[in-house]
Amino acid sequence: MAQTISLTTEQLPAVAPTLRAGDRVLLSGTIYTARDAAHKRIFALLDQGKEPPFPLKDAVIYYAGPTPGQQGMAVGACGPTTSSRMDPYAPRLLDLGLGAMIGKGQRSQAVVDAMVRNGGVYFAAVGGAGALIAKCIQTVEVIAFEDLGCESVKRMTVKDLPLTVAIDAQGGNLYETGRAAYAR
Repeated sequence: MAQTISLTTEQLPAVAPTLRAGDRVLLSGTIYTARDAAHKRIFALLDQGKEPPFPLKDAVIYYAGPTPGQQGMAVGACGPTTSSRMDPYAPRLLDLGLGAMIGKGQRSQAVVDAMVRNGGVYFAAVGGAGALIAKCIQTVEVIAFEDLGCESVKRMTVKDLPLTVAIDAQGGNLYETGRAAYAR
C-alpha cells in the first residue's frame, strides 16, 4: 500500500531504504537541476579530475530546465525532462554518491542496477505540470554553466514538491508493476 511521506533532502539518505515504488513524497530542501548539456560538462570536469559544480554525496538532481520567474515566483515553469536521456551518465554519478534523481519516464537496467548498488531512488514528477511544480520552488540560483540558459545547473530550494517513487533502492519499479497491474 502506497504511503505519502513528507521528507527533506537531508532525511533522504536515512529514509531511502524504506521507500517503495508507488509511495508519494512531498520533498523539501535543496535540489539541483541538470539536463543533457550540463551532464556532458559535469562529466568533462570529472574526467579532468576536477570537482563537479555541487557535492554529489546524497545530492538530488532534478532533470529540468526551469524558465525565468515571473510575478514574484522563483521560476516560471519547471517540468521534468525525459530521464532516459541522462541514462548514460546516471550510473557513474550514483557510484560517486548521488542520492536521488527526479524526472519522468522509464530508466535503463544499468541505472536501476546502479540505484540498487548505491541505495539511490528515482522520483517521478508529473509531466505537463511545470507551472504547478514552480509553486513549490522557493529559491533558484545558477551555480554553473550559465551560458546554457535554462539548462544551466541551478541550486533550488523546494517545499513540498509532489513526487512519486518510480524506482526504489531495492529495484522495485512502478513502471513494471503498474503495467502488470493494468494488464490484469
